[in-house]
Amino acid sequence: MRRLFISDLHLSPARPELTRLACDFLDAQLGQVDEIYILGDIFNTWLGDDLVPAEFRPFVSTLQNVSASGINLFLMVGNRDFMLGHDFASEVGATLLKDNHRINYGNHPALLIHGDTLCLDDISYQRYRKVVRNRLLQWCFLRLPARFRQNISDRIIAKSKQKKQHKTAMIMDVNQAEVRSVIESNQIEILVHGHTHRPAIHQLQTENGHQTYRVVLGDWDNNISYLLADDQQLTLHDHRLDSGSQTLRLT
Repeated sequence: MRRLFISDLHLSPARPELTRLACDFLDAQLGQVDEIYILGDIFNTWLGDDLVPAEFRPFVSTLQNVSASGINLFLMVGNRDFMLGHDFASEVGATLLKDNHRINYGNHPALLIHGDTLCLDDISYQRYRKVVRNRLLQWCFLRLPARFRQNISDRIIAKSKQKKQHKTAMIMDVNQAEVRSVIESNQIEILVHGHTHRPAIHQLQTENGHQTYRVVLGDWDNNISYLLADDQQLTLHDHRLDSGSQTLRLT
C-alpha cells in the first residue's frame, strides 16, 4: 500500500498560487497512491464549514476528484483550522480523523497527530488551545454572523503573531519528554506529525532500549513537502533536507 502524507499547507485566499500548487500536486497523485493523509493546518484560517471562501473552490474540487478516483482521503484539523468539521469532510469525500490516529506500516505500529500537543513548553499556546477546543465555545462561534467570526479570527491571528516575536525557537518546538511519553504510552515505533515546520526523521531510543522514530512533515510555502510511505520504507521529501529527501527503511 502506498500512502502520501502532507501537512501545514496553510492555504489562504490571499495566496492563490499556493492553492494552485496544492491542486497540481494532488492531481499528480491520481493513480499513484492508495491513501492520502493531510494532517492539519490545511487552511490558514477556517471560520466554519458553512463559510468556504470562493478562492478555495478549486482545492475543494481537487479533493473531490481525489476521493472519486478511488484514493482514500483522510483529513485532520490543526491549530489553524480546528473548526473544520464533518460537513466539509463529507463534501470532499474524506474521513475526518481525530488526533492520535493509529495506523501500521507493515508490522510497524505508528501514530498520526498534528503535533501542537507535543509543544508543552509553549505554555500560553497550550492554555489557548484548551479554550478554543471547548465544544460549547465552538458551538457558539459557529452561530455568529460571518463578519463577527472574521473579526474574532483576525484578532487571534494578530495577537498570535505578536506573541511569536517574543518566543524562542526552543519553546515552539516539541518537548522531548512528551515525545517519549507519547511513543511509550501508545506503544508505537513511529510518530508522524507536522506543526513545527521542521522536516526531519529523528531516531529515538526508549527507556526500554527500543528503537523508535519521529517523522516531522514540512510546511508548504513556495515548495511542496511530503512523506511517501509503503510497508518497506518511508521517504520524506523536502527542499530543506540536505539531499532533498530522507529515507527510513523498515525491517
